[in-house]
Amino acid sequence: MALQRVALEIGMGTDIRGGDYTKAAVRALRDALWHNSLTVAHAVGKSSDDMQVEVLIGVPQPDKVDKTEVLKVLPHGSGVVKVVEGGLEIANETGSDKTVIAQAAAIVRLDL
Repeated sequence: MALQRVALEIGMGTDIRGGDYTKAAVRALRDALWHNSLTVAHAVGKSSDDMQVEVLIGVPQPDKVDKTEVLKVLPHGSGVVKVVEGGLEIANETGSDKTVIAQAAAIVRLDL
């Protein structure tokens, strides 16, 4: 048996005020996951908990994302979180605050 990619889910999340990278990342992953209902695991005789999920997060400052908080979003299976440079950071008019936009990809694999 070998791990096979069975789904790719994509989402976007923001923190409008406060510049919280983790909040934006969590919202991006929720956006990716909460618009889908994966039934592929059951279709191939597996449990939802057999899914292995690689979460990729893109934000301008990757070191500001708490990977543990992002991982808590996964409802099933096990996962790893990788944070890379991406997304957007938009300062307000006075430069005293910013909006953070994060992108998320959840790559779902099963041992088939």
